[in-house]
Amino acid sequence: MSGRPRPRVDPEDPRPAPRVNLQRIALVGQPNAGKSTLFNAIVGYRAVASNFPGTTVEALRGRAIVAGRPVEVVDLPGAYSLLAGDPAEEVTRRFLLSGEVDTVVQVADASLLGRSLELTLELAEIGIPMVLCLNMVDEAEHKGIATDKGKLSALLGVPVVATVASRGQGLTELLAALPAARPARRPPYSADVERALSMISGALGGNPDRLLRSPIHRAAHLLGGEGEEITLDPRIAAAVDEARSELSQGRGEDPGVILSDERHAQAARLFEGVATVAHARVGWREKLDDLLMHRLLGYPLLGLVLFALFWITFQVGRGLEGLLLPHLEGLSELAGQALGEGAWARVLVGALDGLWAGMGIVLPYLVPFYIVLALIEDVGYLPRVGFLLDGVMHRIGLHGKSVIPLLLGYGCSVPAVLATRMLDDDRDRLVTAALAVMVPCAARAIVVFGLVGKFVGPGPALGLFVLNAIVVGAAGAVLGRFLPGLGGGLILEIPPYRAPGVRTTLAKVWLRLREFVRVVWPLLVMSSAVLAVIEAFGWAGALDRGLRFITWPLGLPAEAGFPLVFGIFRKELTLVMLTQALRTENLAQVLSPGQIVVFTVFVLFYVPCLATVGALGREMGWNRTGVVLLGTTGVGLLLGVLARVVLIR
Repeated sequence: MSGRPRPRVDPEDPRPAPRVNLQRIALVGQPNAGKSTLFNAIVGYRAVASNFPGTTVEALRGRAIVAGRPVEVVDLPGAYSLLAGDPAEEVTRRFLLSGEVDTVVQVADASLLGRSLELTLELAEIGIPMVLCLNMVDEAEHKGIATDKGKLSALLGVPVVATVASRGQGLTELLAALPAARPARRPPYSADVERALSMISGALGGNPDRLLRSPIHRAAHLLGGEGEEITLDPRIAAAVDEARSELSQGRGEDPGVILSDERHAQAARLFEGVATVAHARVGWREKLDDLLMHRLLGYPLLGLVLFALFWITFQVGRGLEGLLLPHLEGLSELAGQALGEGAWARVLVGALDGLWAGMGIVLPYLVPFYIVLALIEDVGYLPRVGFLLDGVMHRIGLHGKSVIPLLLGYGCSVPAVLATRMLDDDRDRLVTAALAVMVPCAARAIVVFGLVGKFVGPGPALGLFVLNAIVVGAAGAVLGRFLPGLGGGLILEIPPYRAPGVRTTLAKVWLRLREFVRVVWPLLVMSSAVLAVIEAFGWAGALDRGLRFITWPLGLPAEAGFPLVFGIFRKELTLVMLTQALRTENLAQVLSPGQIVVFTVFVLFYVPCLATVGALGREMGWNRTGVVLLGTTGVGLLLGVLARVVLIR
């Protein structure tokens, strides 16, 4: 693609390299400004660049060669401000103040430049050399906004580069500007605010502080009332109190509000001095939004989009499975004939069955699901779903932002749990995480497609997703009653529609498939070999009897217990292990349609995979995680028993 740089990347080691002769560049910006897209373009596709806020919840790292020198590029969490209490913003602030950053690239949405410049002023206070990247200039032009880069560069004293990162435009110019990075020039605030900052920064003086990159930033942090939990030297504390009191009495407002107003006013003056605004072009995108976010029409349209997602996945997956599986089964038969009937021969054949199962049963459904999900993300539809469902979330007492982790759960439960960091309230994080692990992730969706969709029908498969949504909503209402909260309003960026690039979509799909190839596929082979060992040495009967406390109330054959146990490692394993435990790929021969549905219902809700359990433990604490696991398993068992009563005669 024209204009796209091709830096060399270490493909295997994303860890930060030793600091010897290695420049560290931090990408900073407000949510949805295009940081992750820019990161991927520079260092290769190591981060998932999704077109909605809140995706980047941890610092992501990658290596590249820029201007002939090795650099480490760090994609920091999206931050509206460096003085806010949001956990993700605190990660960004501490990293910038750690002394480990050589250059900052602020990625600003050119179509929202006035607001982005407020963050620029905070970065100027820190004093790290920086380059201002005006991203999405095409969207700014659509809104009728034109920015004079040269004038803005002269006012701030830093290089200013215009880019469209999603198309690779302007990236060569951005990399070429990095050697010219320098600290931004901070326009002075009003005289009384400058006097208050000087009083505090003078008191800070030579006091050691590991977060003291710039006395002015530290002074602004304390003047705004941030960092009050830190024990200060008595002399510094007295200066802070005096400065805050003097400023508050003079203006009659809280100093934090005054400082925020000053930055807002300065940013507005900068924007007015460098930008011209003409009439925006109203076209098909605005008309499409009128439909997709309509308070009535939006819901049936959402249903159609989800139906299309599942229908395409099922139809493509069924076709690929029918194409691949017979050939792979033939290879297993040939291997069995060549190896003979010995115990260890059966173990090797079992391991081969696991290898083929990953290719013939799981991947045919997983690949189209990830492709369609990536397209929906990159087009920009997910934030619109969040806006549409905000009212529903408030009915169960949740913050509107809780929509985003729940939507992420349809891809993978781990990032869904991590995304709860964007929520300010601890109660909201707990309830949202508990609901997110019940949302059918891609692995659980594969079980639905490969079992109910294949052997019962696509209608019942879609019905299970509807049932899941109803149960998640009901669980949220129950948790909201037992853990009451206010449920704040939704502040969510609605990004422009974007045409997804083929390369970006395929790279995102590979990033998500990579975990399956590296982790799940070896687990399939291992678990298949373990099952073959158990059967070869006659242990299967005892194991099945030991798990009857699960399979008996669900009306399932005893052999189904072993797949459910292995499903704790990865949910895809339940599908593959069930075919091996029952010794047939055609499960309709040994299970009734009701048993297939009951098995799938239990898989949809019981204990999530170990990776999700680990994420829950880190984010919520192990006591709360234990309660969540007991609750989800109880829901799965209850619904499974009810399904048995209705469906199994």
